Amino acid sequence: MGKSGIVIFTLTASIWLAAGEGISADPSEPTSLVPSGSSQPNIVLIMADDLGYGHLGSYGQEVIETPELDRLASGGLRYTQAFAGSTVCAPSRSVLMTGQHTGHTTVRANFGPDGERIPLNDDDITIAEVLASAGYNTGMIGKWGLGEPGTTGLPNKQGFDHWFGFLNQHNAHSFYPPYLWRNDRIVYFNENENGQRQTYVQDLFIEEALQFIRSNKGGPFFLYLPFTLPHTELAAREDMMQKYRGKFDEVPFPSKDGRPPVKETKATYAAMVSTLDHDVGRIMRELEQQGIAENTLVIFTSDNGAATEDGAVAEYFKGSGPFRGIKRDLYEGGIRVPLIASWPGRIAPGAVDETSHVAFWDFLPTLAELAGAELPEGLDGISITPSLLHGKPVGNDRPLYWEFQKKPNTGMKQAVRWGAWKAVRLSEATELELYDLENDIGETENVAAENPELVKKFETYLGSARD
Repeated sequence: MGKSGIVIFTLTASIWLAAGEGISADPSEPTSLVPSGSSQPNIVLIMADDLGYGHLGSYGQEVIETPELDRLASGGLRYTQAFAGSTVCAPSRSVLMTGQHTGHTTVRANFGPDGERIPLNDDDITIAEVLASAGYNTGMIGKWGLGEPGTTGLPNKQGFDHWFGFLNQHNAHSFYPPYLWRNDRIVYFNENENGQRQTYVQDLFIEEALQFIRSNKGGPFFLYLPFTLPHTELAAREDMMQKYRGKFDEVPFPSKDGRPPVKETKATYAAMVSTLDHDVGRIMRELEQQGIAENTLVIFTSDNGAATEDGAVAEYFKGSGPFRGIKRDLYEGGIRVPLIASWPGRIAPGAVDETSHVAFWDFLPTLAELAGAELPEGLDGISITPSLLHGKPVGNDRPLYWEFQKKPNTGMKQAVRWGAWKAVRLSEATELELYDLENDIGETENVAAENPELVKKFETYLGSARD
């Protein structure tokens, strides 16, 4: 269906096709929890890059300081069973934008068959388009990763009125880029006469974000902020470095891809997380100063699990928390992420949802419901507004599906979370692994042999999970 064909789609009737035990959809759930006639909320969706479940104080971090995000959590709702769209960048963002999991969304890998980047299609319908159809001004600042120049996947072709940042994921690995995109134009940032790198990209992103809020304070607006922190390269603001310098036994990282070597790897990484935290605080203060905090839903999450690469060491800071695996794994450490939602006066402060199973494909139907927008067909997600606004658990009795491959036809990993059970297949040629997450959160004991009926149930589901 083309972009002009956004239609109403009944959520409760189509949440899941009951292919076995444990799938349910309660037709008594209300289809809308936003009072009739209420104003549409502004929506700020902040997404970190490679931030693990355990990197925030509110999720157990003991070394890196994250006071602003911890304050956001204490003033809102924190989820402990929230999941990214994928275990790597581009497919996770595609899932977020389209409301379809990796068995259905367009971008399912970071690369195409020949190493090219895969764009969203013209007929993909994104969160931005759905909200724009309901009267929202839409902006994106940060890393896109879903369309190169000249493709159908450009942000301005996918519902964003204004955007500023990186199109290409590899370019986004630099915090001192030679250029960024502002809508359809390249903006260059040159080195000074001594060849020194001058412009820290996060400074540009946060200033652009604050200006967008000021310019659109009349609302309603949707601001998507996929920041690149704390993805490597390792580079941090000097004021944040002072918090951590000299605190760690450092292992230097050599020059890579033309970037300078890093002597203080651990301190730099910690400073990057604290920089992200600091800038979230700036956004919250701007909303207060503009007098729109009480009509703004702020959501914070990460695109996948913690990474160990280019000098960053997920294990050192316990970035995966109590979970097995890191980025590129389909164990919990690769896909379970922090998720915090704050909306003063609408979301109860200090709440923790330890029951709901929430995934990136739920964001589109949720935000559409809150905005009073119509939905496209073919979504995999459900609205989680019963949890957000009323503390009612949602989504914990349905299957959640992930797949991962570096590029198409290079071997595929698959995973399914279904209630307390988690199945993982590391390749098409390997046996299904089965874990009881209720009693084995670290996925340490494969119990497939003891549960043949459950394995059969998961196998049946996997046979129909993707197209």
